[in-house]
Amino acid sequence: MAKKPRTIITCAITGAIHTPTMSDALPYTYDQIAEQALAASEAGAAILHLHARNPENGAPSVEPADFAPFLGRIKQASDAVVNISTGGSLSLSIQDRIKPALTYSPEMCSMNMGSMNFSFHPLAARYTDWKFDWEKAYVEASEASIFRNTFKDIKEAATSLAPHGVKFEHECYDVGHLYNLKFCMDIGLFKAPVFIQFVMGILGGIGADVENLVFMKRTADKLFGDDYRWSILAAGAAQMPMATTASQMGGHVRVGLEDSLFITRGKLAESNAQQVIKIRQLVESLGSEVASPDEAREILGLKGGDQVQF
Repeated sequence: MAKKPRTIITCAITGAIHTPTMSDALPYTYDQIAEQALAASEAGAAILHLHARNPENGAPSVEPADFAPFLGRIKQASDAVVNISTGGSLSLSIQDRIKPALTYSPEMCSMNMGSMNFSFHPLAARYTDWKFDWEKAYVEASEASIFRNTFKDIKEAATSLAPHGVKFEHECYDVGHLYNLKFCMDIGLFKAPVFIQFVMGILGGIGADVENLVFMKRTADKLFGDDYRWSILAAGAAQMPMATTASQMGGHVRVGLEDSLFITRGKLAESNAQQVIKIRQLVESLGSEVASPDEAREILGLKGGDQVQF
């Protein structure tokens, strides 16, 4: 019997949604981000999806200087693929958001494929005492936020980063984003095979259920044929069930404290590595094998860790 293709695990270490009050495990200092990223890699994550934070108060940051202290440590101690976010902020311009990727030329970076309502304001009602003054207002403000990713923004990010040879993780939060990606491929912005991340369960995007996953995949099959690879991230309680389902459909998976703070319903995760260990056990128990970083490079056609600038 032919072996199943290996499953790539991505771990999204800290993100820009959750705040320090929501979990003591959420890393935000340089040391915490580096240590949790390395532990996630050791646990089986082939790709590390990285945001930066202000190390003094945990606020999301897109300043390249806030990436440098942990990028070097990760590169020195691990062969994991580094994926730098170009999302990073709901309010900043695309020019600001791509600065870290332009500075460090990673093997991969995220590419959001459409504008949308992107909200997590209901989280504000769950907490009464906040560790830092900025947190509550930041969470509440997302009710009025539009995550801007126009065609012009996408073009600017794609053309600016093209000389760096990065592989984009095309984040598609709804079915229309798949059509946006197809249009961008048709006009020459992206070359096949593309890597698509189905993002499910964000308030403002498609819901996290199996029917929607099947619909997204069928649409991608219709639009891209064999010219794409795919993964799933599902927010909150849907993280593990949807990742497990996707792994059995031939997809890759993403976990991490960016997407969910929990290890099971109602129980906070102790670390990113704990989530990686859990999804690895689930995937392997169902007969699949987990990809190493070099296998992930081969599957996705990456330029190699020796060509980054950190």
